[in-house]
Amino acid sequence: MVRSSVVVALLTGLVVSLDAQLTSRDWWEKAGFYQIYPRSFMDSDGDGVGDLNGITSKLPYLKEIGVRGFWMSPINKSPMVDFGYDISDYRDIHEQFGTMTDFENLVKEAKRLGLKVIMDFVPNHTSNKHQWFINSEAKVAGYEDYYVWDDGLPNPNGGRNLPPTNWIQAFRGSAWEWSNLRGQYYLHQFTVEQPDLNYRNAKVVQEMKDVITFWLDKGVDGFRIDAVPFLFEVEKNSEGRYLDELPSGTTDDQEDFDYLSHTYTQNLPETVDMVYQWRELVDAYQETHGGETRVLMTEGYAPLEVLHEYYVSSTSGRLGSHMPFNFGLITDITKTSKAQDFVDSIQSWMAIIPEGHAANWVMGNHDRPRVGTRFGKDRIDMMNMIIHSLPGATVTYQGEEIGMTDVFISWSDTVDPAACNAGEALYAEKSRDPVRTPFQWDDSAFAGFTTGTGTWLPVATDYQSVNVKVEEGLERSHLKVYKAMMRLRESKTFQHGSMKARVVNDNVLAIVRELDGYNTYITLANLGSSNQVIDGIGLASRLPSKLRFEVMGTDSHHVKGGAVATDDIFLLPNEAFVLVARIAPVERVHESICEAWLE
Repeated sequence: MVRSSVVVALLTGLVVSLDAQLTSRDWWEKAGFYQIYPRSFMDSDGDGVGDLNGITSKLPYLKEIGVRGFWMSPINKSPMVDFGYDISDYRDIHEQFGTMTDFENLVKEAKRLGLKVIMDFVPNHTSNKHQWFINSEAKVAGYEDYYVWDDGLPNPNGGRNLPPTNWIQAFRGSAWEWSNLRGQYYLHQFTVEQPDLNYRNAKVVQEMKDVITFWLDKGVDGFRIDAVPFLFEVEKNSEGRYLDELPSGTTDDQEDFDYLSHTYTQNLPETVDMVYQWRELVDAYQETHGGETRVLMTEGYAPLEVLHEYYVSSTSGRLGSHMPFNFGLITDITKTSKAQDFVDSIQSWMAIIPEGHAANWVMGNHDRPRVGTRFGKDRIDMMNMIIHSLPGATVTYQGEEIGMTDVFISWSDTVDPAACNAGEALYAEKSRDPVRTPFQWDDSAFAGFTTGTGTWLPVATDYQSVNVKVEEGLERSHLKVYKAMMRLRESKTFQHGSMKARVVNDNVLAIVRELDGYNTYITLANLGSSNQVIDGIGLASRLPSKLRFEVMGTDSHHVKGGAVATDDIFLLPNEAFVLVARIAPVERVHESICEAWLE
């Protein structure tokens, strides 16, 4: 009896000692984040458009599925030409979404639940209805250079000058628009109604810093910063002209954004420096006001070497974004990708992360096709298992956890400016509407999204079977797989352990998570269309002869806790699961010592 007590004390002390040796992680470094598209999350007043009170009513759902924080697409006052990304007042709430009081109540409820609130910050451009632009267009003193203005080039045929450059906006066509009032062109890298701010004007820089401080004072926990690469354009040359950009060679469509290589309008050194300035602002705010880290997430489709600089300067060491969004699993991986493609994408990102910084993984967002559409419905569980088996932070776009897929939107129902500008012939290729349809809460009318008589975009036709209520009631569902993975991410191995992405064969990917003294987890995914039998002995160190099933997909014939021979693992086509090699507390002590005490 005495010896047993001593053994228990010894084991308990060892566990405490092991835990004490684990590297401390800041809250965001291990968090699961969730993106909310406010227009489509939950409608509280029956007008067919989601709102802040709707979001607040569903915060317990976010807590229940295991996310730590959420970022909301813009809720600021806006004419809604680009559905909130054309802001007319950075310090007010758009009336369709509610009031500032509603926002303050949302923050209060989120804090009560332990959820972090991340604002979408849109710094590159405003609405042309913003008072700054109205003043600038009219040349009101002090506002003349708030935006990028230019006379344009002489027209050899006479008449109005030609646009200053060949630059193309993101939604097709020239990035320059003529103002009759001012008699000059202004730059807009998105719609005509979204004029670019001039960050070479110190007043503009300070204005936007003041906006950040305003929302920090409102209690937000960080910012997702939109379209960061576009902040600065190259300065004019000695002749007072901006330079034309060269063709990229990727398309012959001269109106398409991808027709040019955007060397003079994206990812300039000044842009990266601006991110450093914002980081210094939020760090100083935290130092003054206390509390947990306020986080910066930056959106930027950029080369890896540039994204490294967004993390931290390789020369000065200045800190930048906590999370330069990693879109590799969106841009690099397709339905036909092999195991090596996944490994390459994962390893290339891990290679650019500076020491002391955390990885992040984004599988989808409001601008890209949904996971189930890109990879197929039969791979929804697989992709959620893969992303949540990786180290660091994850970002889930609303609806991915229940397996929502893109919805067909007719030309007559299309509202996305990117699609409208493309015209009826090309709209489907450019439209982002299919990924922005109302969230599917239950099988009642309009998927429980609204009590009204319609919705701003059509609801998916499969909402009666793909929704939260139905999936919560099933023994197995996409939602339950997602929640199981989120719980697994709370384990010591997932939060502190090593990660190896391994090619088992062309079609089988393995992600191995190990931590001395704790359970080892192996996520296996069969990317192929045929059965696979693999030997898992060499995937991790000291594996036992049998592994146990920990998380399985909705169509799996396995059960949690069921055993499988480590050297004879069978996977169906498109099947994925997580296996565990359990380490009991007694196994954390050298076997010979344990045996001596237990005899």
